Amino acid sequence: MTGAPLMDDSVLDDREALELLDASGMLRAVATAGAQVREAVLHVGDELLGAVVVDGRPRAVVVTGMGGSGIAAEVAASVAGLGCPVPVVAHRGHQLPGWVGGMDLVVAVSCSGGTEETLSALDEAIRRGARVVTVGAAGSPLSARADDGRAVHLPVDARGRMPRANLWGLAVPVLRVLDALELADVPALQLAHLADVLDETSEACGPGAESSLNPAKQLAVQVAGSLPYVWGASDVASVAAARFAAQLAENAKYPAVSGALTEVHHNQVVVMAGRFGSLGEAQEDIFRDPFEDPVPGGDRPRMRVVLLRDTEEVQQVSRRADATVELAQRFEVAVDVLRAQGDEPLLRLASLVAPLDFASVYLALLQGLDPSPIEPIVALKSGAVGAGGDR
Repeated sequence: MTGAPLMDDSVLDDREALELLDASGMLRAVATAGAQVREAVLHVGDELLGAVVVDGRPRAVVVTGMGGSGIAAEVAASVAGLGCPVPVVAHRGHQLPGWVGGMDLVVAVSCSGGTEETLSALDEAIRRGARVVTVGAAGSPLSARADDGRAVHLPVDARGRMPRANLWGLAVPVLRVLDALELADVPALQLAHLADVLDETSEACGPGAESSLNPAKQLAVQVAGSLPYVWGASDVASVAAARFAAQLAENAKYPAVSGALTEVHHNQVVVMAGRFGSLGEAQEDIFRDPFEDPVPGGDRPRMRVVLLRDTEEVQQVSRRADATVELAQRFEVAVDVLRAQGDEPLLRLASLVAPLDFASVYLALLQGLDPSPIEPIVALKSGAVGAGGDR
């Protein structure tokens, strides 16, 4: 396809139509980002944090979680950054790395508190004698691990939101832990500012903002019908890129490929020269039926690059990012460039993630889809495979 929307994009400015399509209220959930930050700060007080830091700085921090809860680990690692005095490792899966032991802190994040993989890793951490913090629903199997003092539980009330729409409610408790341990600089004042910025983004990108002024609606229309490659030009931007690809999958039921500059220059960039790139614009077949085959090459989508730039980039990577745009023009591949705003890593990350979350929902609505259902995940959880996890 050429990048045209899959249905009339005027639906994005029809509030009544949006409410009918978004039956489960995903747009409303995404718009609560600022409130999630404030609630998390309120629920994770000094008393709970004191119980975490009493044993001092750990040798390493492993943040484990899956799906919409697991992204909190990526946020924590990117905000701590390369200057962190100890490793902050994002981890997914049932088993922990072999080196994790009594000198390390494991933070297990599960919005539902019942994620199979996270509970398995958590129990392994407890058996190995690691310090443990749990982040998730009260009264859940996750929180029960703290009942006998084996862990410190930081409660999260998702208020019915799916984990992928509760990013900040899950990430802020982890960031509070890192700040209390002096492993990242995320003071309360910065979190208050973050909440205000997220509120402003919800106003600018929400359904009440017309498409002509709404960057999230505009991006959804541009991405529709293409094959998006989402590339980040920094560690922070790469987390936002991976988040967008995951949100497109779950909210829009739409494929995307994510990566980090300059790694993608060693592999993914070559797609520009193939059938999804420049060769997709084959010479028009005069015998082609425009109704049976409206786009040359059938239903094959065209590659589209969504390039996420940061306010702080390694000089060589910054040059490569500029070169990426030039290369895309050479191979006739469309490019959208989104730029982070702010000074601190957390604010820069949020300035990218927040509008992209909205865009993923709008792309679902453009296709006439309710963004909330996740039937394949439900089938896996209830079927013979027995997979469990947050979504």
